[in-house]
Amino acid sequence: MSNKNNEDLQRQASEHTLNLNPVIGIRGKDLLTSARMVLLQAIKQPFHSAKHVAHFGLELKNVLLGQSELQPESDDRRFNDPAWSQNPLYRRYLQTYLAWRKELHEWIEDSNLSGQDTSRGHFVINLMTEAMAPTNTMANPAAVKRFFETGGKSLLDGLSHLAKDLVNNGGMPSQVNMDAFEVGKNLATTEGAVVFRNDVLELIQYKPITESVHERPLLVVPPQINKFYVFDLSPEKSLARFCLRSSFQTFIVSWRNPTKAQREWGLSTYIGALKEAIDVILKITGSKDLNVLGACSGGITTVALLGHYQAIGENKINAFTQMVSVLDFNLNNQVALFADEMTLEAAKRRSYQAGVLEGKDMAKVFAWMRPNDLIWNYWVNNYLMGNEPPAFDILYWNNDTTRLPAAFHGELVEMFKTNALTRPNALEVCGTPIDLKQVTCDFFCLAGTTDHITPWEACYRSALLLGGKCEFVLSNSGHIQSILNPPGNPKARFSTGTELPADPKAWLEKATKHADSWWLYWQNWMAERSGKTKKASFSLGNKAYPAGEASPGTYVHER
Repeated sequence: MSNKNNEDLQRQASEHTLNLNPVIGIRGKDLLTSARMVLLQAIKQPFHSAKHVAHFGLELKNVLLGQSELQPESDDRRFNDPAWSQNPLYRRYLQTYLAWRKELHEWIEDSNLSGQDTSRGHFVINLMTEAMAPTNTMANPAAVKRFFETGGKSLLDGLSHLAKDLVNNGGMPSQVNMDAFEVGKNLATTEGAVVFRNDVLELIQYKPITESVHERPLLVVPPQINKFYVFDLSPEKSLARFCLRSSFQTFIVSWRNPTKAQREWGLSTYIGALKEAIDVILKITGSKDLNVLGACSGGITTVALLGHYQAIGENKINAFTQMVSVLDFNLNNQVALFADEMTLEAAKRRSYQAGVLEGKDMAKVFAWMRPNDLIWNYWVNNYLMGNEPPAFDILYWNNDTTRLPAAFHGELVEMFKTNALTRPNALEVCGTPIDLKQVTCDFFCLAGTTDHITPWEACYRSALLLGGKCEFVLSNSGHIQSILNPPGNPKARFSTGTELPADPKAWLEKATKHADSWWLYWQNWMAERSGKTKKASFSLGNKAYPAGEASPGTYVHER
């Protein structure tokens, strides 16, 4: 595989990883209903349909005569091979496809369907037209060249990969070579140890790498639907290592991968376990409070914990960081397109019957929401080109999914339906109602401009729900790339702004733009809130909580 192709897959992989807010998805039944609606629309509006067929015929005539202006969008890398623009036959093939796709979308847009049905129609048409893209066939010029270069071996390799995926991967193209990585060997290698374990989590303390450390420790709370080591991938991408270099005493939670036996675990279970971990950290470090960082569904958990602490009068958290985390579930994006009452109830029922929500099932559903980036890309690479699936650390982590207990999944669905966190005392955890306006500690809120899972406007609205002083930062990247943003990337940019008007676009207009990664900006913000420095202790744990297994611990290996 060429380096360029490798880089493209890596870029798309990091922009379109799972870490989905584990609330909603698409049922096959919903897709079939939408497809039926699209077909019926053609019968219900025959004149409207005939007009668009005639329009397609005119465009087709232009294509055959070589007079068509149609070309793929500039960021559509599928048609980068020069044959698509220079070879007359390939150019006509491509333009016929583009004309057909364009006319279908215009036909559904001009029909008399409701707004939501029109959006669903676009989604179904997109699924169909992207599946039938010329690049996904053996006529793909890159695949034809590869076939002749390898004397036909690429075709045999592709068939072998297809057979493997049919047997081992439910017929989906493999996104990653899972044999290239091992957690604890070439991923999650920062030195540390498990200093506390309960049924729900392992608490990992990392060994300081600076002579002095800030007095106030930092606890990182990852999302429950993924493994924790997104914060400690490779040494150069490790946020854990960056925190240690910044002289922060760093602890990370590694959630247990629940099974049917843990089906009753809910938000209160996770918060109860976090409270135990926090007490352990304070005893080990001698600090009276700490700072917390929560990401995605881990961010929902930390905010609920803060609300609970406030309700019982505890001041154990000094400041916190929210990463790509939505608390206000008014989502107007593809993720919410099929989220009606029936779909949400069906999702709850399914996980309740199974006892857990399987991360792997969620990954499949999500892949069909981004088919070009998460399916057809790999179809071309693995089967048509005969290449091995790529070996990328982010993709390995993304495919190393976990499960969610049915009770917690049900609570997240209810939160999505009722938007409970936006209203004072509408949500109760650990026996106390939550009022986010009463959470008044300073917080840092990070969002990503191209994040399609937790859209930045929803993250911004969520920040306004809290009562503390907010530092809102917008990174110019997607969901996971916003978190994995080490300094030194020439393409990295971020925006900041201390005034928070109600409208996110008004904030963006006045925001200050910065080059490089937001990590350094956050490092300064954290340093101001992490207390004085003291001499680092290089022995982990204490007498009551001695260091156990070396990081990454044992829970991370549970399948």
